[in-house]
Amino acid sequence: MSETAPAYKETTTKDLSKFYKLERTIHHLSARPVLGIGIAAIFLSIVWLATHTITAGVENQAFIVAAGVIGGYMALNIGANDVANNVGPAFGAKSLTMVGALIIAGIFETAGAVIAGGDVVQTISKGIIDQDLIPDTDTFLWVMMSAMLAAALWINFATYFGAPVSTTHSIVGGVMGAGIAGAGTAVVNWTVMAKIAGSWVISPLLGGIFAAILLAFLKRKVLYQQDPIAAAKHWVPILIALMAGVFAAYLSVKGLKRIWKPEPWMVALIGAGFMAATYAVVNPLIAKRATSMENTKTAIRGLFHIPLICAAALLSFAHGANDVANAVGPLAAIVNSASTGAVAAARVEIPAWVLFVGAAGITMGLMLFGPKLIRTVGNKITRMNPMRAYCVALSAAITVIVASAMGLPVSSTHIAIGAVFGVGFLREYHTSRGGHINGGAKKADRPPSKWDLLPAAEKSRRRKLVRRKYLWTIIAAWLITVPLSAILAAGIYVGLRAFLG
Repeated sequence: MSETAPAYKETTTKDLSKFYKLERTIHHLSARPVLGIGIAAIFLSIVWLATHTITAGVENQAFIVAAGVIGGYMALNIGANDVANNVGPAFGAKSLTMVGALIIAGIFETAGAVIAGGDVVQTISKGIIDQDLIPDTDTFLWVMMSAMLAAALWINFATYFGAPVSTTHSIVGGVMGAGIAGAGTAVVNWTVMAKIAGSWVISPLLGGIFAAILLAFLKRKVLYQQDPIAAAKHWVPILIALMAGVFAAYLSVKGLKRIWKPEPWMVALIGAGFMAATYAVVNPLIAKRATSMENTKTAIRGLFHIPLICAAALLSFAHGANDVANAVGPLAAIVNSASTGAVAAARVEIPAWVLFVGAAGITMGLMLFGPKLIRTVGNKITRMNPMRAYCVALSAAITVIVASAMGLPVSSTHIAIGAVFGVGFLREYHTSRGGHINGGAKKADRPPSKWDLLPAAEKSRRRKLVRRKYLWTIIAAWLITVPLSAILAAGIYVGLRAFLG
């Protein structure tokens, strides 16, 4: 024992040293954006070189190479902005460090893109324009190029100002604007556009309502009970099992839909099966841990750390499987049309190198620029703890499943951020009633508390537990995403055709 202990201690010290060095590196990249921009430029240079080599001898090679670089730029921005919604709550709850969040998101985003990204993608996102009305191949190529560049520029701008926006809505706006510039307003499917506009309200509202209901339930049934430990032993295994069942259904509906589309009854059966199996495993573990657990809110909230990490991984996998298409869908369409000389069909195959550009770009963007938005989602909008983050993650999955069953075109970004606001505003409501001290009891039922004795100005300040700066910035960014991307794409299209077309 005396010989092995020092060796073990030395190894552990070295491992911790490497971990801290990695943490410092991530912080250094976040604090010095110029360095990140330089590395991103190197990545895009590699994309340019690889695309040029792969497409040697192909017709319209220069067009394909340019599209490959723009697709890589788009993927970088998706990684920088959109991935934060998946791991931000777990980071804010301190279930994951920044390095842990980046590693888990990077691994599972890439796995989702490569394993479940699918062999084909829709070339026109959400059926927003009718490609049959586009007059010729050249117009189609410039429309898709302009849409992709406009969406990437807008997401880059939003990331700079710390606003998590929908990458799907960005590319939809870009396709719409460039399509109108190239073929007129008749090319746009306005019914689909109306549904997308409706999702601006539906997505965050549903996410916020589900998250607030979950958090209110947890507070009432667990934290505010006379014996929180006994309540936790009863409810926490059920809640963790519910998360497992919901996420199993979520993956079958969202994360694997490009390679497998189960019937609704099968989705329900998968969810129920995973819920039952998880409960059978977790229930005795929670009961055992509860016997030695302190009777404090912090200890009870700590039971949700592991489920949160699993949720972050599964959300990242589903995001990689779906949103890689926002980067490579237009690029795949450009490659197909430039190679064949015809307007791309509604769905085209993804060349392996195109999928790699999307997956690698999302991961690179996450590592270089993701920490800013992860911090915003995790702890700048409102403070997170494991229980609140659990509600955000679970409500995001439930909302997507419900919306998919109802045929509603919701945004996963808007849902997740809406859920964050939902738990924040519920906190404000409870705080305004003194809930942080007495569990929400009415004043008439209790003696005066420290909260009651605070000056009115201090009470008002503490009630605003959702930072209004981020609330208004994010709402404004959501409202202008589609129209601004459309205007930008139309301007880019006109400029490109004037100088290069």
